[in-house]
Amino acid sequence: MAAQLPPDMTAIEIAKPGGPEALQPARRPVPAPGAGEVLIRVVAAGINRPDILQRQGGYPPPPGASDIPGLEVAGRIVAVGDGTEPWQVGDPVCALVAGGGYAEYCIAPAAQCLPLPGKLDMTQAAALPETFFTVWTNVFDRGRLKSGETFLVHGGSSGIGTTAIQLAHAFGARVIATAGSAEKCAACRKLGADIAINYRDEDFVAKSMEATGGRGADVILDMVGGDYILRNLKCLAVEGRLVQIAFLKGSTAEINLLPLMLKRQTVTGSTLRPRSVAEKGVIAESLREKVWPLLEAGRIAPVIHATFPLAQAAEAHRLMESSAHVGKIVLVTAKA
Repeated sequence: MAAQLPPDMTAIEIAKPGGPEALQPARRPVPAPGAGEVLIRVVAAGINRPDILQRQGGYPPPPGASDIPGLEVAGRIVAVGDGTEPWQVGDPVCALVAGGGYAEYCIAPAAQCLPLPGKLDMTQAAALPETFFTVWTNVFDRGRLKSGETFLVHGGSSGIGTTAIQLAHAFGARVIATAGSAEKCAACRKLGADIAINYRDEDFVAKSMEATGGRGADVILDMVGGDYILRNLKCLAVEGRLVQIAFLKGSTAEINLLPLMLKRQTVTGSTLRPRSVAEKGVIAESLREKVWPLLEAGRIAPVIHATFPLAQAAEAHRLMESSAHVGKIVLVTAKA
């Protein structure tokens, strides 16, 4: 079942690993959905840090995934494979994908599609899947954050950070965020952070311990790694959970296990892209049940810093690499 489709489309290829200039517009055949898949006419596609790693050659797509970058899209379904109920041609959706988002058309597993919540437009909806799937599965599933606990998130002004602050606050946690400027700290507080720490001129360990009366944070979400690993453990509470989702400063650290054992701390982490469709579908159902009502009620919303036309994907990557943004950067590919 499909609408009238063109034979080919514009997509952004990675000509060869390298800088933003490696992103080049190209013509590709419009893909056809298989069983359990839908084809989306992409209106907008979110940009994420893993896209930059893929462009640099450090994060190849999993087997079977498109080599076109892009992990989240919003648009309308224009074709469906078998077994995609209840989705139909014409439905507006946003979707988490394992690749292929930087294009005019994109295949998505039906289980990873979600309806557009409330009054959000396509650009806003395209900024949801990657960060909301990531934050939900790591902070609430793996980190088991509960109301009344203290949550520390690094990179509070990033797409992940702005999402994590809002969700943790909405579910009753006390939120501490780190960011790299006074302006970014102010943005974190506006989103619901009780305390925002400028990591460039303040010690987040000392500030976090001071803010919690020496108790520490119950859950920490970290994307930095490197020397942050030891520092995180120092400001993690008894029974605290450190959740690692990236390592901008390196993936290794030497730790003293004795304090971890004495405080009964948990160190965990995950990746999202290689996980099965079934696993991601479970996360999607949790989001639809527990988070989408918050979006529909306007209690939380994606933070969009800037949009770029699809052909300017390289410029969008340059902005992300500058870290001058607050929230998400989105490519706009077509009219809704």
